Amino acid sequence: MIKFLIKHFIPNYENTTDTDVREKYGVLSGIVGIICNVLLFIIKLVIGLIVNSIAIISDAFNNLTDSATSIITIIGAKLSNRPPDKEHPFGHGRYEYIASLLVAFLIFAVGWQLLGSSVNEIFNPQPVDINILAIVILSLSILIKVWMYSYNTYIGKTINSGLNIATAKDSLNDVITTSGVIIGTVIGLYVDLPIDGIIGLIISLLIMYTGFSTAKDTVNFLLGPSPDPEISEKIEKMVAESKVVTNCHQLRIHDYGPGKHFASMHVDVPAHISVEEAHSLIHQLEEKIKKELGIDIVIHIDPSKNI
Repeated sequence: MIKFLIKHFIPNYENTTDTDVREKYGVLSGIVGIICNVLLFIIKLVIGLIVNSIAIISDAFNNLTDSATSIITIIGAKLSNRPPDKEHPFGHGRYEYIASLLVAFLIFAVGWQLLGSSVNEIFNPQPVDINILAIVILSLSILIKVWMYSYNTYIGKTINSGLNIATAKDSLNDVITTSGVIIGTVIGLYVDLPIDGIIGLIISLLIMYTGFSTAKDTVNFLLGPSPDPEISEKIEKMVAESKVVTNCHQLRIHDYGPGKHFASMHVDVPAHISVEEAHSLIHQLEEKIKKELGIDIVIHIDPSKNI
């Protein structure tokens, strides 16, 4: 389904390295998310009020919060695609990481709110009037969230978007939450315990953990993690294949957002080669790395003392 939407609403969808194409992917995922989450919110809120279940009502508002997550996805895609300017010469790609961090905070906040409601339900349990129709509708909502998890994961991997991956995790939380609500409600019919509140407590802790782990991963990108060893190896291999380079060192790779990597390194070249010839050969190497790896790199030339 998501591939069908991508093909029909994103021109040149296969060129995922293009910033405009990446933005359209993000906007599409956000719009689909808003539609699905608002629909789920309405359905679950009505069911929760009918059967008097705090877990279902909390789950409904969790979906409403997910709509805000989808809005953040759209805004993040738009802002991260802004061109470089005087204040930000390397572009605005890190807006996507900031958006991912906001999503993580929202996930944690929902978990915290559900925690309080669940504790209150444990000490002040209310009867839950569940019926087959409610279970069937909630089961259908699980299928919708599984699809949302699937399409956000697909888009996240396709365009290398941490924001979509974070949104996918949020959708997976909803699958766990609603499944727990159904299981807890059914068990509660046969056990004289505040199962509704206990299940809500467990789910809230899982949601808070997901929010924390997502924030941790995002902060790591904002702080500047070590470069991917695979990318470093590819650059060094391409440089080593150059006939003019005798040694390479001091490789530095900087991440300014998904698909926006800048690098610098030093290479040794034979001392007898003219500056003009060395510059021309190294410039060709820089262009090759940019074309094949999508990395803007500046290579500093050092004369080799061994030749």
